[in-house]
Amino acid sequence: MAHPVAINYLKELGITAVELLPIHHFLTDRHLKDKGLTNYWGYNSIGFFAPDVRYSASGTHGEQVMEFKKMVKALHDAGIEVILDVVYNHTGEGNEMGPTLSFRGIDNASYYRLAEDPRYYMDFTGTGNTLNTRQPNVLRLIMDSLRYWVEEMHVDGFRFDLASALARELHEVDKLSSFFDVIHQDPVISQVKLIAEPWDIGEGGYQVGEFPAGWAEWNGKYRDCIRDYWIGADSMIAEFANRLTGSSDLYRGDNRTPSASVNFITAHDGFTLHDLVSYNDKHNEANGEDNQDGESHNRSWNCGVEGPTDDATVNSLRQKQKRNMLVTLFLSQGVPMLVAGDELGRTQQGNNNAYCQDNEISWLDWTSVDGTLLDFTKKLIHFRREHPVFCRRKWFQGIPIRGTGVEDIVWFLPDASEMDDHHWQEDYARSLAVFLNGQGIRSVDIAGNKIVDANFYLLFNAHWEDVAYKLPSEIYGASWNKIIDTNSDRIGDFGEFPAGDTVLVPSRSILLFQSQ
Repeated sequence: MAHPVAINYLKELGITAVELLPIHHFLTDRHLKDKGLTNYWGYNSIGFFAPDVRYSASGTHGEQVMEFKKMVKALHDAGIEVILDVVYNHTGEGNEMGPTLSFRGIDNASYYRLAEDPRYYMDFTGTGNTLNTRQPNVLRLIMDSLRYWVEEMHVDGFRFDLASALARELHEVDKLSSFFDVIHQDPVISQVKLIAEPWDIGEGGYQVGEFPAGWAEWNGKYRDCIRDYWIGADSMIAEFANRLTGSSDLYRGDNRTPSASVNFITAHDGFTLHDLVSYNDKHNEANGEDNQDGESHNRSWNCGVEGPTDDATVNSLRQKQKRNMLVTLFLSQGVPMLVAGDELGRTQQGNNNAYCQDNEISWLDWTSVDGTLLDFTKKLIHFRREHPVFCRRKWFQGIPIRGTGVEDIVWFLPDASEMDDHHWQEDYARSLAVFLNGQGIRSVDIAGNKIVDANFYLLFNAHWEDVAYKLPSEIYGASWNKIIDTNSDRIGDFGEFPAGDTVLVPSRSILLFQSQ
């Protein structure tokens, strides 16, 4: 990660923060070793203060601490923050049949949530055990660990794996739990980036939108909605509009802002972006569980053929669907998260649970990079960074901007008339247009100057047929330059169109216009 080539790649791509999968020292599960596999992702922590020696370049015990610090410093020098994925919800000691290595031997009843029969464990994590965050000694352990990684290792924040499990009191997830209290009152940890994976596998564990102020969340509803929209599901446009504009239905209350939503379409678990448009079904045979592991409802579409194909029409559609999802991701309000390799066209051959595959299934293959997709992604990321209208700090108000009579956001029908409430309920609708007013950002820069941008007009069409849209009247812009057309693999000037002109939005595509 600290090699100049790696850092230059991240800078050229436009990355501002890296989120590392768990680097706390972890174990490989016994059942994986018996199959000749390994725990590749690292979600099996046993040492919350120790970087895993297997990530040390020298492989020498003790050197990994210094190497980690050097890596963080090198990334910081390049303007890139470091966020750790931390697994405080369980440990690598497993259930009652697991190894006794640390906490179980020290004080089993204090460190773990035990069932009514104390020989067994309460399992909200799917791993066999759950740490007992109701106990002061466990909370102190977690807080000491977090402070160590901030104050000694200089990381910038944390993504909490299965965070709902940490917030359970007796049984239910509680926004007033001791876990949140100790985080919020801590003068160090309360000031870094706090990101929740807002669910666990227990009853009532799905808590997307329910974490308190000060927390961002992996927005699982964003992922599901964008996938459903682009495969052409019914009754999606109302939710799609919410997700595109920062998920105000989830985060607007409780003093949260659009940055509370960490938007993603793919993550380390599940299909890669390439596989999302190439497979209808998971193909996890290499995991040795008869393809029974992993999510079966992937909201994916193979575009007509399962897996690799020489069919040029299918491959062209797959590339367009990848561009559709990337453009949606990077032009949505909130914080976009990109999985390493998605910009390269990386495939796991349909494996959607590659946690145990330390081999070509999981590795980044730098010999077969999709250079066209990589170039498109670079330009898209930099385009977003250049235009503050796509990364607003405050919510859209839907009210006219003084002196213009034009609102900060307006939704349009194909005939250029504004959408009414009943239009959002049309289950067959799969296309919509939105105007974003660059004068309506309502924020200032660090010098106190009002932030302004150009006006933009976005057209989305997830239908399998083309749709004609009329550009809005001159009050919104005298003329429009087409900047993005996902039927093409480039970003740039596609030509100028006058206000009121009619444009064709091809099937399954996005058009973006910028006012002149």
